[in-house]
Amino acid sequence: MRVLMSVKPKYADKILVGSKKFEFRKVIFRHPDVHEIVIYSSSPVKKIVGTCTIRSVVEDDPLALWEHCKEAAGIGEEDFFSYFEGRKRGYAIEIGKTDPLERPVDPKVCDPEFMPPQSFQYVDDAFYSKIKNAA
Repeated sequence: MRVLMSVKPKYADKILVGSKKFEFRKVIFRHPDVHEIVIYSSSPVKKIVGTCTIRSVVEDDPLALWEHCKEAAGIGEEDFFSYFEGRKRGYAIEIGKTDPLERPVDPKVCDPEFMPPQSFQYVDDAFYSKIKNAA
């Protein structure tokens, strides 16, 4: 199973070049069989730029997450704690193999009704096939 995640362009780029090994989230998908992330680079890019596999998901309090992930977080400490401000729990998705698309895909080509998710949305096989064929 796959999810599409909205990621800020500077972090999407870092994920795809391998300098950001963790993607942080306040909420996480509930299906245990999610194995891949389709990366939607948010505004101003607004395109699907690649995919990555999921090695693991760590749930913990933000301080423990930072201590566990800071060397490969791809985000500054101030931005990290600002993101999790007021939260008692957070998630660190450990990134596995990355696969940048040769040509980023406008998701509206695959689905004219596409609306970028606030955090993530599940991706069905039909939508995924359209992305791969358009890339």
